[in-house]
Amino acid sequence: MKSAWKVIKEQIDHFYLIRRLSLYELKNKNKNNYLGMAWELISPSIQIMIYWFVFGLLLSREDVTMGGEPVPFILWLIGGFFVWTFFYQSIIQGSKSIYSRLRMLSKMNFPMSIIPSYVIFSQFYVHLAMISIAIIIYQVMGYYINIYYLQLIYCIFATFCLLFAISLITSTISTIVRDFHMLLSSTLRMFLYISGVLWPLSKLEEFPWLLNIMQLNPLYYLIQGYRAAFFGTEWFFITNWHLTIYFWIVIIVLLIIGANMHVRFRKHFIDFL
Repeated sequence: MKSAWKVIKEQIDHFYLIRRLSLYELKNKNKNNYLGMAWELISPSIQIMIYWFVFGLLLSREDVTMGGEPVPFILWLIGGFFVWTFFYQSIIQGSKSIYSRLRMLSKMNFPMSIIPSYVIFSQFYVHLAMISIAIIIYQVMGYYINIYYLQLIYCIFATFCLLFAISLITSTISTIVRDFHMLLSSTLRMFLYISGVLWPLSKLEEFPWLLNIMQLNPLYYLIQGYRAAFFGTEWFFITNWHLTIYFWIVIIVLLIIGANMHVRFRKHFIDFL
């Protein structure tokens, strides 16, 4: 627990530096592209259209019920896919954030724990842009801004907490065992299909035991929270209070584990150069 508080304090004390480095990270990543940072939005948009074409048109996916009302599949897909993109990119980039910057770390004087933070923060800007695009689309399609949008603040904060806790663990393991990053990349792709991004888990109602297991996925909790906000169906984190309690217990456990691992090994990270 002591390590967790130490890492959290480092994030608070160096928040200004995290913001500056995250902007530099985002610009540097796209500096050689003609369209620059626009690719951060173009790429997921293309993926959404591909999944909509395959699952929505070719497989004739019917509308999805949200709050007792049918919602067009493409709008339902957008509400979850933007969350998935933020999750996937942040975990992948966060897992290699430390070992890919070891040479820089030997010359810098700041806590290593802020490295996964600013990498995640660089993706956070993209996520905000995607949310803005989604909101515009929903307005055009008749799903107007409502009071439930306030829970987006909670959902964004909860997503960031989950990403940071996971990245502390994965960045430490990836620095020690480089093959772990490749394994992580392959494993994460599976989450696209078991987190309710491409198809509603309500289809498993005939198998309640399986549905209950899949709902334990923290990413499912976040995706449903975003969709509840966009479509104005419910205060998801309140009506599903049992999942909310479970979600934060998972984050606390992951943060404690990740912080302990990070603090224990970070003095030896340079040795892995």
